[in-house]
Amino acid sequence: MFSKETIQKFQNTPTPFYYYDLGMLGGTLDALKKESVKYGYHVHYALKANANNEILSVIQQAGLGADCVSGNEVKKAGEHNFEKIFFAGVGKSDEEINTALDKNISCFNCESLQEIEVINELANKRNKIAPIAFRINPNVNANTHKYITTGLEENKFGINLWELEEVVKRTQQLKNIKITGIHFHIGSQITDLSAYKSLCLRANEIQSWFVSHKVPLEHINVGGGLGVDYHTPDKNLIPDFSSYFSLFNQFLELRPKQTLHFEIGRAIVAQCGSLISKVLFVKKGVSTNFVILDAGMTELIRPALYQSYHKIENISQIQYPTSNTQYLKYDVVGPICESSDCFGKAVMLPETKRGDLIAIRTTGAYGEVMSSQYNLREKAKAVYSV
Repeated sequence: MFSKETIQKFQNTPTPFYYYDLGMLGGTLDALKKESVKYGYHVHYALKANANNEILSVIQQAGLGADCVSGNEVKKAGEHNFEKIFFAGVGKSDEEINTALDKNISCFNCESLQEIEVINELANKRNKIAPIAFRINPNVNANTHKYITTGLEENKFGINLWELEEVVKRTQQLKNIKITGIHFHIGSQITDLSAYKSLCLRANEIQSWFVSHKVPLEHINVGGGLGVDYHTPDKNLIPDFSSYFSLFNQFLELRPKQTLHFEIGRAIVAQCGSLISKVLFVKKGVSTNFVILDAGMTELIRPALYQSYHKIENISQIQYPTSNTQYLKYDVVGPICESSDCFGKAVMLPETKRGDLIAIRTTGAYGEVMSSQYNLREKAKAVYSV
């Protein structure tokens, strides 16, 4: 992933920092567009994955729409001139709804009858018609981490199937609402594509229900959630968009003139980013040795929050590997005053010393965007390569 020249440049850059390979991002977008245009599918980038300005500029120039889950994301998508903006989220405030109405967004993905009624009221005050899609909970298991599963009845998201008839009937009575589609999102970091097949089959059933009730739908939105390879990123830098989109083409039944939309985030940006950190100390413990970095859970919270895996590399030592290079087992941790501030346990690394550079891979998604200033930490900067 990193050339010797790049690593040498890192030596003179204050750590920790987020490193983004914009050329890699461009290649991922090219692959995504090549496969999605085969079927005329519309892709919206999920800003929650990474809202870095340079990243957004590259994605907007590629012609993608925007998927937003807050009023500030809606504002930022507008600032970057995204044409089609969808606004999702289970808890939209009145201020956020007004922001979206003022920007004339393409669609509100709505998760409850009360939300739809509030949007109607606020749209009426502005003499506007708000386009909405019903976010429906399909009760499909995404087979992923429980914290990022969103499509089961036990989750807080979406309108449940048993309440759908009442919600649709009431919505049809609202004068400042236009029903344009249905929306689903079953989870994140999904690597088992059979979950999407199950979603397609359930979506077909739900679409038939709308047809039988004479409710026309302009579009279906199947959300995102396509996973990436955290364990061997160099082997799978670009997700298998071909299998992903062809599955929907095979199993999802669209009506004439109906469009299909996707909200993809992680799969676009994850592999283009790495968190680069420096070793502060190597500390011997009773049962393990510790590599203590100057990056912590403030820069990458996923391992602490989800117990997620990221590949960790000592890029100072791998520049010049030899047959005599000794590998040792380390717990790689950060400086934050929390025991959960750990990036990986029993990580095999070349013998590591103070001052070595460590790369934590696949952090382009849910890295910088989830960072904090806990312990009054300085915000880490971003560095780019084209």
